[in-house]
Amino acid sequence: MTASVTAFGPGRVNLIGEHTDYNGGLALPFAIAEGVTVVATAIDGDDVRAIASDFDGGRDAFPLADPPRDDDTTGWRAFVRGMVAELGADGRALTPALLEISGTLARGSGLSSSAALEVALALALLGVAGVDVADDDRLALARVCSRVENDWVGAQTGLLDQTASLLGRSGRALRIDFRDMDVTEIPLDLGAWTLVTADSGQAHSLDAAEGYNERRAECEDAARRLGVATVSEATPDQAASLPDPLSRRVRHVLEENARVDATVAALRAGDLADVGRLLDASHASLRDLYDASTDAVERTVSALRDAGAAGARMVGGGFGGHVLALLPPDVTPPPGARAVTPGPGAHLLR
Repeated sequence: MTASVTAFGPGRVNLIGEHTDYNGGLALPFAIAEGVTVVATAIDGDDVRAIASDFDGGRDAFPLADPPRDDDTTGWRAFVRGMVAELGADGRALTPALLEISGTLARGSGLSSSAALEVALALALLGVAGVDVADDDRLALARVCSRVENDWVGAQTGLLDQTASLLGRSGRALRIDFRDMDVTEIPLDLGAWTLVTADSGQAHSLDAAEGYNERRAECEDAARRLGVATVSEATPDQAASLPDPLSRRVRHVLEENARVDATVAALRAGDLADVGRLLDASHASLRDLYDASTDAVERTVSALRDAGAAGARMVGGGFGGHVLALLPPDVTPPPGARAVTPGPGAHLLR
């Protein structure tokens, strides 16, 4: 047991490869500097206590051995209780602790404040119990975090966000193949080019979560109809045989997988103009085939392109949130746009 530890979980930007993780496909995310910090201090007794100063300023307390599910198990409390429960179910020893939670990521931004919270909680709870998380244990820990989001929070997300947050590296994007969780570091050398995010002004909401879960259910339905494990195993002809909107959902996944590898090739060749073209194509697919855009997102994409972006697309699950854009060397980021660069994955600060 350690008296106190401070853990940081970064948010992430997904360069390309959206709605592919739960479909056994490919994605290319990277961790960013903004995220969530959790200070865990060992305490006497049998409880876990939590204070969330940058969320609603509220408090929570519950038994370490049996985190309850009740009417209060919503919002950030669901993440805390779920993390304690799932780490315990995974056979990881924990100790009573006070958790102080703060963050620099806007919730509903599409930059994965939820995964940042999950991984910061996981590292803090394990760290204060005196447990080091080895590099080769981080994928297993990502799965624990994903169970919290799926089973305690109710968002049927895949493993993209947690993997990016836990395995991120400075200066690198991660090519993740969700068929076998193979992770390859890809240098993200932009030279004088700049990646920026801009807020659409429309935060993710309950409607966004419902839309995300609906898309996942549609893809699972398509896979059942085609007799494949995931729609990434389908062929274009099989996709065309499905009724609408299932045919469009599968077509997006297949074409988005191809765009991930095309983006990797463009980065390795230093062809950043082609990366911009691929971002545009990804956005058009998310809008037209996956029906995940909104008027606010479209206005933001158009504004970034009008400002000189080589390409722009919604980032995250869609239905609001931020937009990612790639700016050539001679373009100044427009007001409100923030540069993003790949940073390190989740870690203990002290």
